Amino acid sequence: MRINTRLAVALHVMTAIELSAVKGVASTSDYLALSVNTNPVVIRRIIGMLKRADLVEVKAGVGGASLRRKPAEITWLDVYHAVKTSEDAALFHMHENPQQRCYIGRHIHAVLEAPLSAAQQAMEDKLATFTLLDAVRSIAEKNNLELK
Repeated sequence: MRINTRLAVALHVMTAIELSAVKGVASTSDYLALSVNTNPVVIRRIIGMLKRADLVEVKAGVGGASLRRKPAEITWLDVYHAVKTSEDAALFHMHENPQQRCYIGRHIHAVLEAPLSAAQQAMEDKLATFTLLDAVRSIAEKNNLELK
């Protein structure tokens, strides 16, 4: 799964966990999988990543998942880092082995590296400005749900 998909699914899952708690519904992997429209195994994998990042906790059996911090204290950047794998360390990857005899190929990495690194930093800076509460409030508003 690509990082952009994992991030979107993780934000979906965490929003569902919080809103389910408001409604008094257990956030089991089966329940979350229905909301995301995917296999519960995918949800368990994402939940595992979120758990390792100390963003969620899981109760054995049908207890379901819950957030470890308040939604206002969890940034989208926190979630991004939680679901990012070592292969995703850089958002943009250079193509391997450009032709060094080519006047473009021998310099393309040097030309692209700084701008792509700056673009990744800008994206991460922007993700840090959003919290899970932003998503929770927006979904609640669109569904006329009252938050506690």
